[in-house]
Amino acid sequence: MTERTPDPETDSADVVRRDRFSGGPAREFLSSMDADQRIFDADLAVDRAHVVMLAEQGIIEADVAGEILDALGDIEAEGHGALPDGEDVHAAIETAVIERVGADGGKMHTARSRNDEVATCIRHRLREDLLDAAATTVALREALLEVAAEHTKTVMPGYTHLQPAQPTTVAHWLCSYEQAIARDTERLLDAYGRVNRSPLGAAAFAGTTFDVDRERTAELLGFDGIVENSMDASSTRDFLLESVSALAALATTLSGIAEDVVIFANRGFVELDDDYASTSSIMPQKKNPDTLELVRSTAGDAAAGLNGLLTTLKGLPRAYNRDLQNATPYAWETVDAVVEAADVVGGAIATADWPEETLADAAGEGFSTATGVADLLAAHGLPFRTAHEVVAVASENGADLQAVEDAAEEVLDEPLEEYVDPAAVEAALDPAESVASRDSVGGPAPATVESHLDRATDGVDADATAVDERRTALADAEDALAAEVGDYV
Repeated sequence: MTERTPDPETDSADVVRRDRFSGGPAREFLSSMDADQRIFDADLAVDRAHVVMLAEQGIIEADVAGEILDALGDIEAEGHGALPDGEDVHAAIETAVIERVGADGGKMHTARSRNDEVATCIRHRLREDLLDAAATTVALREALLEVAAEHTKTVMPGYTHLQPAQPTTVAHWLCSYEQAIARDTERLLDAYGRVNRSPLGAAAFAGTTFDVDRERTAELLGFDGIVENSMDASSTRDFLLESVSALAALATTLSGIAEDVVIFANRGFVELDDDYASTSSIMPQKKNPDTLELVRSTAGDAAAGLNGLLTTLKGLPRAYNRDLQNATPYAWETVDAVVEAADVVGGAIATADWPEETLADAAGEGFSTATGVADLLAAHGLPFRTAHEVVAVASENGADLQAVEDAAEEVLDEPLEEYVDPAAVEAALDPAESVASRDSVGGPAPATVESHLDRATDGVDADATAVDERRTALADAEDALAAEVGDYV
C-alpha cells in the first residue's frame, strides 16, 4: 500500500493521550511498551478479529476495514521494534495504523476500550504459554517413566525425616514424582480452560451501545466462549492468579525432585551427566549438581511471583485500575522460569546413572527392613504393637536374625520359631525381598510398579493428546481468521 504522508494537524505520537497528556516526567513511568512485546502478535490478532467483526456487523465500512487490516499486515511485518512511541503496544499499533490509513484508521477502536483489549491480549498469549508448560510436564513425565521402566528392580533406600526408613526402588521413587506432575499437568489444563474465555467487547467495563457480536470475536480468536459480565470481563485477573498458582505448584514439585537428586548425588546414589553438573573454579575434583540447585530456587521465585500477584490484586476495587499493568509480568516471568526448570529436570533424570550396587548396599542401612519383619510377625498372629516391640529391641542389638531371635526371647519369653519360621524372617531382612513383598496397590514391588507404569503411560498419552487438541484448535482459529482477513485485503 502507499504510505501516507503524516499530517501534523491530525497525527500525534500517541493517539490516545494527544498533546494534553503526552508530556511530563510520568510518561515513561506509565509506559509498558517494552513489556508489551510479548503480546505484540496477540494484539494484532485481537485487532484483526475486532475489525472483521465491526465490518460484518456494519459498524464500519468494508473498504475501511480492508485498509486497516492491510495496515496491520505492514505493522506485523515491520515488527514491534518499528512501532512509534506510545504508552503501550495497543496505542502504538493504533497510532501506526492511523499514520498509514489516516483518520479512518481510528475506526478500529470503535466499540472497545484498552481495558477489554489488553485483557483479551493477555489471555490470548497466556493460553499458549500454559500449553507450553503442560507439554513440558508431559515430556518430563515421559522421561521419568522411561527411566523407571529400566529400574523396577533397582533397590534403593527410602527415607522419612531424611532417616533410613524402608527400602524401595528407583522406579517407585520416580513414579511418585510422575504422579505428582500428572496433577500439575491437570491443574495447568484446568487453568487453560478458564483462561480461554474472551473479554473482548466488554469495553471499559460497562459494555457498549454498538451492536457488537462478542461470540464472533471469541470464535475468530479461538476462545471457547466469553466472560459474560462486562465489568468482570475487563477487570478480573483471577485467570492470572490461577495460572501462576498452578505454575508455583509445579515449581514446588520440581524443587522436591531437585532436592532429592542433590542429596542422592552427595551420597553417591546418582551420577549426573556432565551436561547437568559443573565444577569448582578452584577445586578441580568437584562435580556439583548446580542445575538442580537452580531448579530448587525456581520454586522460591514462583512463590514470590504468586505472592506478588496476590498482593497486587487483593485491594483493587471494580472495575479497571492501572495496578493491573504490573500484575501481568508475574505470569510471564513465572511461566518462563518454571518451563525452563522442568526441561532441565527431565534432561537430568533421563541422562543420569543409577549405581545399582551402591544403592543396594545403602538400602539395608539403619535396619530399614524392620517394618517388614514386624509385619511378618503380625501376619503370624502377634499383635502388631507387640511385633513392633520385638523389632525395636532387635534394632538395638544388631538388627540381624540373631538379634530378632534374642528379642523374641526377651519380649515374648518364647523362641522365635514358635511364631514364624526363622528362614522367613531372614528373607524379610533382605532389602530386595522386603521390596518384593510390599505388593499392595501403589507399593514398590516390581510387578506392582510395572502395572502402574502401563496406566501412567496411558495417562501421559491422554494428556499429550489433550495438549495437541487445544493447539490444533488455536491453529485452526488462526487460519480461519487469516481467511476472513483475506476477504478484505
